[in-house]
Amino acid sequence: MSNIIIGTAGHIDHGKTSLIKALNGYEGDETKEEKQRGITIDLSFSNLKKAQQNIAFIDVPGHEKLVKNMIAGAFSFDCVMLVVAANEGIMPQTVEHIEIMSLLGVKELVVVITKKDLVSQEELQSQKNRVLSFLEDFDFDLKFICCVSTFEEKTIENLKEKLFTLKNTNKTQENFFRYYIDRVFSVKGIGTVVTGTVLGNKCELDEKLFIPRINKETRIKNIQVHNQNTLEANISNRAALNLQNIKATDIKRGDLISKKGFLRGFDTLDISFKCLKGKQLYHNRTYSLFIGSKKVEVKVLLFDSTTNLEEGFATIKAKEPFFSVYKEKVILRESNHTIAGGVVLNCVNDPMKKTQKRVLLKALYDEDYKQSYKILLDAHKKGLGLISSAQRFALSHEEAVEFGKNLENVFCDEKELIIYPIQTKEYIKDTIKEIYTKNKYALLSNAAIKLRIKWASSSFIQTVLDELEAENFLKKEKSLYKNANIKEDFSKSLEEVITKRLKQEELSPTAPYNIYDDLDIDRKLGDTILKSLCSKKQVIRMQHNLFIHADCLTKVVQEMKNIIKEDGYIDIKNFKERYPLSRKYLIAYLDYLDNFSQIKKVDNKRVFLSEFV
Repeated sequence: MSNIIIGTAGHIDHGKTSLIKALNGYEGDETKEEKQRGITIDLSFSNLKKAQQNIAFIDVPGHEKLVKNMIAGAFSFDCVMLVVAANEGIMPQTVEHIEIMSLLGVKELVVVITKKDLVSQEELQSQKNRVLSFLEDFDFDLKFICCVSTFEEKTIENLKEKLFTLKNTNKTQENFFRYYIDRVFSVKGIGTVVTGTVLGNKCELDEKLFIPRINKETRIKNIQVHNQNTLEANISNRAALNLQNIKATDIKRGDLISKKGFLRGFDTLDISFKCLKGKQLYHNRTYSLFIGSKKVEVKVLLFDSTTNLEEGFATIKAKEPFFSVYKEKVILRESNHTIAGGVVLNCVNDPMKKTQKRVLLKALYDEDYKQSYKILLDAHKKGLGLISSAQRFALSHEEAVEFGKNLENVFCDEKELIIYPIQTKEYIKDTIKEIYTKNKYALLSNAAIKLRIKWASSSFIQTVLDELEAENFLKKEKSLYKNANIKEDFSKSLEEVITKRLKQEELSPTAPYNIYDDLDIDRKLGDTILKSLCSKKQVIRMQHNLFIHADCLTKVVQEMKNIIKEDGYIDIKNFKERYPLSRKYLIAYLDYLDNFSQIKKVDNKRVFLSEFV
């Protein structure tokens, strides 16, 4: 089924809600306050079907004080239906609504002149001409202009026919599902239900979703599209989602629902902006930002001015994180006035200087991804994750990898989705060379090197190891690399090295992994050596990461027995008085005494059994 979302726009009392009712019978003003005041206060949603075509209507309030509610629905419009009353013509909210639609990048427009029965044919034609003249200042694709009266059924039927000629949604499909909540409520026996417009990609029944603001995963228990249960909701569908394990009080209008792992939150956004005619953005001033159905107070920091600008680049700062994507539209307002519209260029807070950021924003504005990657790699010398390309550039993983592979002077790890500046390879090479130069008996694997250079991927490290092997600096033996200049097999002698070290450290032996790192040997190899020494009883394993030389253990056991003879018992206190060791060692050695039959534990003390005879 083809889907299109048409949103109303126009001044209060020009007949937007009455027109929707005439088209599909839906009474939009259903709250008590709306009926009492006779105006639309919040968004209302309905639809119109014909065969495999579905038109979703979002009716917005026309009152100037309710523009914030109007914007919450406007971000999801595929087409705007401008409603102008024939007896009043263009009015203030007509202008502001159309300005907002233009700022949000909605291109397709239909014009409906209502209340045609209240004016003469001459006045009706005059109003049409005024509307067309007004629209000349905007870049809309005007599909048609239609004059109606809700009392003349033929005009309504004619409008319906024209609406069904409109094509399917023009929204760009993305790699992952996005959905801004515009309503949330709890239904007895069902649970939490949210409504919103499907963006980015479809969602399916039983699919796992993620709500970034509350850092919580959920599952779709049920999907309804226009009051019909469905297995999925596609892009531009108005959908109600029944969410599992989410309280209605935990979420609110403006919250984004998406897929886990695609969006990171940052309290800044870098945008390009353009003000409405006669308006300006002021540096370091607070504005209301509208993004999706979310409204948040922000501070605007201009890039190219310390005073004000009509258009340019700016950084938006908030006290809460945004979970935005490249090219998402925003609106900036001050009090009850719309000031500017913007496009998100950079939604990730990168560690870079302002001058560097300025160049990046120009590249992103021009959609020059090659230059953008180059600038970002200059800032991220230890690797740039391609997985963030969906958020950064609206690219799929495949597209991002293809870009990475075609960039010059980079290493692209297709498996781990990371790209590195090629000069970073020299840093890894120098680090490995330093290890083997400092300790000519080093024996390390790729995994052991990755533990030291945590930001480098295994594939990137392997390219360096391969080069060092080709240069005859290293020699590979199974999965380990040794200094190519050392001819003898020294792996066996490592047992002697570790045994000697443990004996020297006596009662305070170093943890195994620290020994391996000090000796520059692979952890797996080190574990194998310790197992061998334990099987030979040369080393005793006291705890998970505590190994002691057998001679040292025999000595401390005898000393502990002497303390019992002198004091009648041994516990942590009198043991520590003779041997000022850390509590970890003291407890381990005391516990070891329990292996001897002549010693008994009483409370926290150890005594000889003869004391009880």
